Amino acid sequence: MCGIAALQLKDPALRPQLGELMHGMLCEIVERGPDSAGISVYGDARLNPTGASMVSVLDAGRADADLEAALTDLLGVTTTATTLGDTTLVSAPVATAELSAALKIAAPGARQIGRGDTVATLKGIGNPVALAEQFGLTTVTGTQGVSHTRMATESAVTASGSHPFTVADDLCLVHNGSFSNHASIRRELRAQGVEFDSDNDSEVAARYLATRLELGETLPEALESLKGVFDGFYTLVVTTATGLAVLRDPIACKPAIIAETDQWVAMASEYRALAGLPGIESARIFEPEPGEVYSWTF
Repeated sequence: MCGIAALQLKDPALRPQLGELMHGMLCEIVERGPDSAGISVYGDARLNPTGASMVSVLDAGRADADLEAALTDLLGVTTTATTLGDTTLVSAPVATAELSAALKIAAPGARQIGRGDTVATLKGIGNPVALAEQFGLTTVTGTQGVSHTRMATESAVTASGSHPFTVADDLCLVHNGSFSNHASIRRELRAQGVEFDSDNDSEVAARYLATRLELGETLPEALESLKGVFDGFYTLVVTTATGLAVLRDPIACKPAIIAETDQWVAMASEYRALAGLPGIESARIFEPEPGEVYSWTF
């Protein structure tokens, strides 16, 4: 049993409140996943400066200032490193692939857990509310975000095993459920040259979606492809730089509820996570149908 809460803000006037609204949603799904938690937020200029790429890492193994100096020497541009709880956010005005490669040299023991031009991913072990405080969630601004509270079933309780899985630029996935055939799909993807960072079944879904998007599929098309390949029970929320999508398995074993107004669209595992959103009393509220892909862009 895990908890999911995602929010996309259509109204720019609400974007300064993204973190505060997400904090309220996260607090209502703690009981669903007390082991660990993670969040990905899009469009916060403080966490992810305009014109720079961002890579999130665990176990950097160096102080922020030391890591900054090493990366600045390697890249030839000013690099910033900020540690929030278990996660270090590293940013530089270079391509994401270039920053990622430099990190493998400067911090070879670090595990990269997120990357992109607009997204910042933070993960940690412990009570999700305490982690939200470490991350400074209430001060976050931006366009959209997704959070996950985890109760581990398929792998160990580790920060790297927590969600979201951000395996390609600005692509994030959170999952409530379990895939029964993830091992065979992992082998097929590895045969295609895809590398993995954990033994988590949810990462396999994220890597699969990344390969479909690289082939030119849209996010809804990629999720339709996933539906035909993965077995198990699941509720998925997937985000990109400009989109958010939801998919439940064809039996709909795991809970999900969506609310939408002209100002925002939100999804959560339980209604109580939506109850504090502005204008919820006039929102369209519904349970997503089994096996149907729902998507929104801004």
